[in-house]
Amino acid sequence: MDTLATGLTFRDATDGDVDELVALIESAYRGEASRAGWTTEADILAGQRTDPEGVRAVIKAADSRLLTVEREGRIVACCQLEHRGDHAYFGMFSVSPALQGAGLGKVIIAEAERQARETWGVTEMRMTVISVRDDLIAWYERRGYRRTGRMTPFPYGDERFGIPLRDDLQFELLVKKLG
Repeated sequence: MDTLATGLTFRDATDGDVDELVALIESAYRGEASRAGWTTEADILAGQRTDPEGVRAVIKAADSRLLTVEREGRIVACCQLEHRGDHAYFGMFSVSPALQGAGLGKVIIAEAERQARETWGVTEMRMTVISVRDDLIAWYERRGYRRTGRMTPFPYGDERFGIPLRDDLQFELLVKKLG
C-alpha cells in the first residue's frame, strides 16, 4: 500500500481547482468515460453529477472542505468532508477512472477519516449512497462502514443531481465509528 500512497499530495481545494474537479467528478460517475472505472452511475443516472457552482459551494462552506489528492501535479481524486457536530459527513468521493481498482480509494478514505478525527475530534463518519449501488456499498462495508437501513429520497426532478433512468432510487445512510 505504501507504493500507492507514494507521490500523493493531500490538500484543500481552491477556486482555481473547480474546473478540474468538476471534470474529475463527472468522469468518475457519468457518461461513457466513467465506464472505464467501476464507480460509474451511467446505468442509473444520466445528466450531470455536479457543476462548478456545486463544487465551489463545498469549497466555500463553513465546516466543510474538499480534500484534493494530487499525483505528479495532477488532481487524481477528491472527497468532501463536512463537520456536523459529533460526526463528519463524507461525500463527493471521486477517483480518476483510469486509477480505480488499484487500491487508491482505500488510501484516500483512510486519510479522510484520519483528518476528520484529528481536525474535528469526531467519532463517526457518515455518508449516503444510492441504495441500488450494491458493489459500492460492499466496498464501503469492507472499509468498516455499516448499512443503517435509513433512507432518504432521491431528488427526482432536480437535474443538478442527474436525470434518473429508474424510479427506485434513494439514498441509504452508512456509518463508521472512528477509533
